[in-house]
Amino acid sequence: MKAVVVNEGGALSIQNIEMPKITSPDQILVKVAYCGLCGSDIPRIFHHGAHFYPITLGHEFSGTVVDTGHGVTEFDNGDLICCVPLLPCFTCDECQKHYYSLCKNYTFVGSRIAGGFADYIVLDKKNAFKLPKGISPLEGAFFEPMTVGMHALLLADGCEGKNVVIVGGGTIGLLAMQCAKAMGAKSVAVIDINQQRLDLAKQLGADAVYHSQDLSADAIYQALSSSRFDQIVLETAGSPVTVNLAIAIAGPRAKIALVGTLHHDITLPEKTFGLILRKELQILGSWMNYSAPWPGKEWQLVSQYFIDGKIKLDELIAGMGDFDSFIKQVTALNGRPMNGKILLNCM
Repeated sequence: MKAVVVNEGGALSIQNIEMPKITSPDQILVKVAYCGLCGSDIPRIFHHGAHFYPITLGHEFSGTVVDTGHGVTEFDNGDLICCVPLLPCFTCDECQKHYYSLCKNYTFVGSRIAGGFADYIVLDKKNAFKLPKGISPLEGAFFEPMTVGMHALLLADGCEGKNVVIVGGGTIGLLAMQCAKAMGAKSVAVIDINQQRLDLAKQLGADAVYHSQDLSADAIYQALSSSRFDQIVLETAGSPVTVNLAIAIAGPRAKIALVGTLHHDITLPEKTFGLILRKELQILGSWMNYSAPWPGKEWQLVSQYFIDGKIKLDELIAGMGDFDSFIKQVTALNGRPMNGKILLNCM
């Protein structure tokens, strides 16, 4: 079978490797349909960020079950699934409290073990979520990135009737924006430095957009004045600048959910720190996308939103192709962030 292999130094290659085999009664063999490149894969490819090399990445994927171990009763051949990449131990104190994202003894598909940039993959049955009828394989490949934003919104006690501000209009941010609308948010605003992303946010249903290079933090804060109460600010860009911005624009007693992963140290100026106190802000860290019952309410809600037709994906796809095309598109990034989702099509 074919697989995309990442070598030390960022070189990607297509290799013909042996098809994986079921070795445990609780495993399933999956024919991969679509697999998306995650922003976290970029440092693994280009910046020596993988746990080991060579490695096959990919944790945002869907596929069809083609074989099962004798202990698997939850799946049948032909079932369409999406990957639930975390495999917690389920026995540590954190897992016993259902803090699965905080498990200390976990493994992770496409990071600590081989992932879905391949024709086939063997998964533990707990790493698969059965997709309801009516959900397409392409939609299935977006479950993992969608549930990232959903997890943060649920940590903030949901957003029904609330004013949601998304700082960062990348794929995670624009998926979270659509989830917030589906969850009954009173209003949703998106902030970014890329006008193309802001235009897309409006197209996908944002009530307001703000260009943070054209507008000062104070100007954005003033523009948000009418929606300053009952506010959730989702920081998805993962930059010291945007974390500071999220604090500066937040309304009184807002909840700030930090989703983006920083790759540089952050310094909070005295004035910015003072805003946390003076506005009585709540700062929430959000890590991954899991809750109880496994894999969590996030995954069930995303299923329902797709079934209800509340999520648009076509506008978020920057590129999609076979193994050769996929490698060319990823290599062309040269370590830069994506502007839209790049997917491998294994159909």
